Amino acid sequence: MSARVAVVTGGTAGLGRAIVRELAARGWDVAILARGEDGLQGAAADVMRAGRRALPLSVDVADNDAVEAAASEVEEKLGEIDLWVNDAMVGIFGEFLTTDPDDFQRATQVTYFGFVNGTRAALKRMVPRDRGHVIQIGSALAHRGIPLQAAYCASKHAITGFTESVTTELIHNKSNVKISQVDMPAMNTIQFNWVKSQLPHHPQPVPTIFQPETCARAVADVADHPRRRSWIGEPTVMTVLGNRFVAPFLDVYLAKTGYSGQQAPDKKQPMLPTNLYEPVAGDQGARGIFDDQAKESSPQIWYTQHRGVSYAAAAGAAAAGVAALVTGLRRRS
Repeated sequence: MSARVAVVTGGTAGLGRAIVRELAARGWDVAILARGEDGLQGAAADVMRAGRRALPLSVDVADNDAVEAAASEVEEKLGEIDLWVNDAMVGIFGEFLTTDPDDFQRATQVTYFGFVNGTRAALKRMVPRDRGHVIQIGSALAHRGIPLQAAYCASKHAITGFTESVTTELIHNKSNVKISQVDMPAMNTIQFNWVKSQLPHHPQPVPTIFQPETCARAVADVADHPRRRSWIGEPTVMTVLGNRFVAPFLDVYLAKTGYSGQQAPDKKQPMLPTNLYEPVAGDQGARGIFDDQAKESSPQIWYTQHRGVSYAAAAGAAAAGVAALVTGLRRRS
């Protein structure tokens, strides 16, 4: 059999870097699309250490022409693309009214339109062949907005609607191409060191926090066994279902706790330069600075990887504690 070829956008750091490593370990050749040369070379070295072929490509995913050119180069050098994982994102922390409009637009261009551009490039090649798989890295915040991250939450909500629309078109056309969305919990990634932030304290993910490698394994499982939607971690399940049933309560609760819950005054490490417009020098790897809080696994993730999460099981988890999001924010309030 010929080697399987995967493309991972944002594959140099955070969850994307962990996905690159996990796919390579499972026998995929991997093309990495990102901006920073140091991270690209580091990610490519990870792939080659696993005995697979790597293709690092410096690309800004907000540029559709650049993404299209990269997809052509991947197929020329590695072969036909079997899997495309959209993960690239940039972030800004601060209230909407005090966020520079250019910053808000840039975050949306990368975090939402980067997915649109990647999906377009992938489907243009996969649909005529009637095979292939696109995975969108979503978030619990694709279903529930929180304060201080309006651009990110809006982008993730948009990805959900976009993916649902494209899915229905593929079904209508009886295509065998698969498209999946994998919604993630908070993770210990470098994102919180290089976001552009207006906060007085170091930004942090809302607990409960998971290690990126744990979530990368879930993505690779979906690559091996495609399914349209996956919720990873109890906090994601509880956030999605909690917002469906008690959204007005969450509006008020998050207004009270969402500010302190996304800041870590005990973290005194200096922030890296922001990567909003330009890549940050150096190879930052997958993990951030919250190792002391991050979990390696959970019963829900084990269940997802082994059997898939049924709505009945998810509802039971929600009944046990409507939202881990609320619990995490209470710890920081």
